Amino acid sequence: MTLNVKAQISPSVLSADFSRLGEQIRSVADSGGEVLHLDVMDGHYVPNLTFGPLLVKAMRKMTDMLLEAHLMISDPDLYIENFIEAGADIVLVHPSTCSSVEDTLKNIHSLGAKAGLVVNPFEKLSLIEPYLGLMDQLLIMSVVPGFGGQSFMPEVLTDLPDLRQALDEHDVLVEIDGGINKTTIGSVLGMGIHRFVAGSAIFNKHATPGENFRTLQSLASAGK
Repeated sequence: MTLNVKAQISPSVLSADFSRLGEQIRSVADSGGEVLHLDVMDGHYVPNLTFGPLLVKAMRKMTDMLLEAHLMISDPDLYIENFIEAGADIVLVHPSTCSSVEDTLKNIHSLGAKAGLVVNPFEKLSLIEPYLGLMDQLLIMSVVPGFGGQSFMPEVLTDLPDLRQALDEHDVLVEIDGGINKTTIGSVLGMGIHRFVAGSAIFNKHATPGENFRTLQSLASAGK
């Protein structure tokens, strides 16, 4: 079965102006945004440090949009419940950080959230095959996690056609994160990707977040 999901832009709030976070989130929501991407970094699994459940809880009060928490952290099992209680609707984890990927996915579901796995550049997409029946979402990193401002790496999608049928059979939503903007999004349309994470392409000084969102969303929608 092919997942019947319209193309979505998922703005990464890490690029937002946190002094005006509520205003910027509302700008996206008022322009039709349905999901926000939350980059959680612990300074250990990745070098940078961002935010934790307290800010997720604050954002939950700001919006009804879906919140997807991308946990770039060591030992995510220790914190998954905290993020879900704070309001995360979707929890995405890196297989290498889990003592048992199967148990982690089952735990996320038992706590009432959707569960996904993240594949980094230089990792094979096939590493998620054993878990297709347990996961709702695949996040393909098209930059090295932990740093902003990197260029899009098209080679991360080389293996996607080989996995396409299995992903469709298990209704796994496919998302891509890293270097997505007006210039690069055209190169990933038509590949069966449902959701596109965008940070600085949404939150910048060239236009409002809502205006930037509408531009990217129209490009994504036209390509589906």
